Amino acid sequence: MTAPLALDPDILDAAATAAAWPFEEARKLVARLERKPKSEVLFETGYGPSGLPHIGTFGEVARTSMVRHAFRVLTNDSVPTRLIAFSDDMDGLRKVPTNVPNQDLLAKALNLPLTRVPDPFGTHDSFGAHNNAELRRFLDAFGFDYEFRSATACYEAGLFDDTLRLVLDRYEAVMAIMLPSLRAERSASYSPFLPIHPVTGHVMQVSIDEVRPSAGTIVWRDPATGEGYETPVTGGHVKLQWKPDWAMRWVALGIDYEMAGKDLIDSVKLSGKIAQALGAEPPEGFNYELFLDENGQKISKSKGNGLTIDEWLAYGTPDSLSLFMYNKPREAKRLFFDVIPRNVDEYDNFLGRYPRQDAKLRLGNPIWHLHAGAPPAPEAIDAAGTTISFAMLLNLVSVANAETPDVLWGFIRRYAPDVGPGTHPRLAALVDRALAYYRDFVRPQKQYRAPSEEETAAFRDLAEALGQHEGSADPEALQAVVYEVGRRHFPDLSGKSKSPDGRPGVAKTWFASIYNVLLGEAQGPRFGSFIALYGVAETRALIGKALEGAFVGEPA
Repeated sequence: MTAPLALDPDILDAAATAAAWPFEEARKLVARLERKPKSEVLFETGYGPSGLPHIGTFGEVARTSMVRHAFRVLTNDSVPTRLIAFSDDMDGLRKVPTNVPNQDLLAKALNLPLTRVPDPFGTHDSFGAHNNAELRRFLDAFGFDYEFRSATACYEAGLFDDTLRLVLDRYEAVMAIMLPSLRAERSASYSPFLPIHPVTGHVMQVSIDEVRPSAGTIVWRDPATGEGYETPVTGGHVKLQWKPDWAMRWVALGIDYEMAGKDLIDSVKLSGKIAQALGAEPPEGFNYELFLDENGQKISKSKGNGLTIDEWLAYGTPDSLSLFMYNKPREAKRLFFDVIPRNVDEYDNFLGRYPRQDAKLRLGNPIWHLHAGAPPAPEAIDAAGTTISFAMLLNLVSVANAETPDVLWGFIRRYAPDVGPGTHPRLAALVDRALAYYRDFVRPQKQYRAPSEEETAAFRDLAEALGQHEGSADPEALQAVVYEVGRRHFPDLSGKSKSPDGRPGVAKTWFASIYNVLLGEAQGPRFGSFIALYGVAETRALIGKALEGAFVGEPA
């Protein structure tokens, strides 16, 4: 049961005109209810367990949950809602996924329903059951409020029987919708019904010799043996081809909202027409763009390209993954390890702004949607609200040659003595992940360069200037030193930046030099904050080593 919302009046007022995409989607449902009142609104997400669940599956549930919450706010939580996570686990196994063990075992089970295919991992009754368990495991880990439904269970329990009879009654209408979308060769043998072979158990893709609506059966022939069968369409003896199946599910369950990937636009239209042929209104929804792997290819369950949930969580926080799903759902996004640090730090930036924002700005802040209107407080390490970014931790790991969390905590506690894993669990999670991310992705790619003559003079100046601030942990004062040295050696002569006293600002090349020469990176953190955390003496020593050429040519 979904807990009632405690809605702030200011939030309710701001929601009426909120421009964030979940509210745009939720307004479609409000209009739908005005056209066709219902006592409950149902959201659905679909998953085909022919392969291991991937981040795209998570994204669909996360985004749908955001729309669901926006709808509850727009309606002042006056209409009950449910989210059904549906697994099409009665589908036949058409090919062997390349990212699972025991390939030969699966090859022998081709065309069996996924819930009858042996589990190659040896942990569940079937491959479908294994993948369903994985789906539920990560949905539960993220705290989603959903109801799981299995196609096999729904078909065999008779939940779809009435709608399946309706499809049989309107067989010709369904065929008239589907046939124009098929190639001539495929249309010659196409039928929306896939009988389950009573002998082999296979999901049969065969032409139907006769439909018998009054008897509730279909007549078909095994192409291998020539033997004929009459099969009831009820009780789990058949399943539907996936587009008619999608429509049948919408009708049988009364689904009001379901989103889908951009590659399924035509399928959504066809399924919507079939739903209308069955006398129902197709659900609302939108088509999101696809996730791409490091090579720009669509991620796939059977190929196992892209990232898994567990891979993201090994290096990034759950919140950063949710933010990745929220941002720009209508734009194709590269989903690979290098997007993780940016999303970790963007989450913290949005979270830090949230307490200072009014209701209107909060509804435009992803944080509100990620946490269903109740985000956690930022995890500051001092009274000034200072937080430590993931990028900062990665650079600390680098310059300190840290291999264990204790090294990083030593620097952090020098700046904030009372901070530790017990008081700051989010920071503790970032420390652990920064060590792992640096080891696996940053260190192999680091490239230091020797400073130029002009840069050498600037770094010597910086080391000397910092000597006047020995022991300081004031990030603003230290940043002012960095900035003043940069102004002397690398002034911005373009006129685009000026200090409050009218003097030229600092050219971006100064900060690029710092990152290239001292950190071996193309970009980095605010350097005054880095010095405050790493230490003035340590930073001066770092500069000395760089000027001696200690880092150039250093093995990864």
